[in-house]
Amino acid sequence: MTAPHLLHVDMDAFYASVAIRDRPELHDVPVVVGGGHRGVVLSANYPARGYGIRSGMSGGEARRLCPRLVEVPPDFDVLRPVSKAIMETFRGFSPVVEVMSLDEAFLDVRGAARLFGPPEVIAERIRSRVRAEHGITCSVGIAAAVSVAKLASRRAKPDGVLAIPPERFVAVVHPLDVGELYGVGEATRQRLHRLGLITVGDVARVPVAELRRMVGGHLGGHLHALAWGADRSELSPGGAGTFGFGEGVPEGSMGAQHTLAADTRDRDRLARELLRLSTRVTARLRAADKVGRTVAITVRWSDFRTISRSRTLPEPTDVTHDVYEAALLLLDAVFPLRMAVRLVGVRVEGLRPRREIGGRQLVIGEPDPGWPDADRAVDRATDRFGPTAVRRGSLL
Repeated sequence: MTAPHLLHVDMDAFYASVAIRDRPELHDVPVVVGGGHRGVVLSANYPARGYGIRSGMSGGEARRLCPRLVEVPPDFDVLRPVSKAIMETFRGFSPVVEVMSLDEAFLDVRGAARLFGPPEVIAERIRSRVRAEHGITCSVGIAAAVSVAKLASRRAKPDGVLAIPPERFVAVVHPLDVGELYGVGEATRQRLHRLGLITVGDVARVPVAELRRMVGGHLGGHLHALAWGADRSELSPGGAGTFGFGEGVPEGSMGAQHTLAADTRDRDRLARELLRLSTRVTARLRAADKVGRTVAITVRWSDFRTISRSRTLPEPTDVTHDVYEAALLLLDAVFPLRMAVRLVGVRVEGLRPRREIGGRQLVIGEPDPGWPDADRAVDRATDRFGPTAVRRGSLL
């Protein structure tokens, strides 16, 4: 039986949450994004949902349900950068991220357990990071199949985590209305209800050949797989680029970012954080047997505006010292700071398998500094004794 290894992370009322993130006077007020005289609701915050307002509803109907409703126009110039930054947060935990839309993605965390712990721990760390770094909340579903992880995140809302391992699938999912299945819309739900198939369990108990005869070959087979949690369990990294927000974070990249305990202008403190992040990123590179040639940093100011800067190295690397030196040069290039810094990040791009390159070419007469050997010695120690076994003196 496949262990749960997929996370579905879904932002809570993303459009509305971003729109009111920096407007505390609206946090407890019914708010929708969209609406207007002839428009539809793109997103409703949870106070608005308490009035029965939902995405896709006309603005007029939403105002009839809640006359004091506040309508905010969508600002995609703000939403897209926030989405890209969130997806980069996800890639700090796993390079296998399948972006589904502006506000949701699947992550395969099988390779992340050594660094971050089991899926439940990773889910909580992601929620904490998203709240700290982006000022909004998310819900996470954990399962062994895509459709089950999606269903779990929906039932975890708002701001929660739910795991549905294979051994609990029948007990948890089969009693649910068939409309809870991923991709089953209202029209299909009503059609199945008319056939007497009310719950997921009702669908599961129909032999697949009969189900195909009842609703058609393709749909019948698909519904049967969904009803037994047997749909795909492998992800396709990337996605959503056709909407314009899957771009900007290279797929062949690994990164990490951190929200500081307090906003700061202190260069030494920022440099220490870049060293910590460079150490984390390069450890992941070496574990994946990858190297990269471009180093990028992210700096988020205290007003949540974010900038990125990058630098291409002479040769691909997985060496902590190389990445940190490049990141530090990029940081120094943004001084003097326009305001205090809230978050910093480090990313290595243009990844290639390490086997495709030879060793680093030394200049004649240049001593070998031994950094690659030092990194691998640290890797061996942390593999055996844990992530705190060896640390740089400046990080203690």
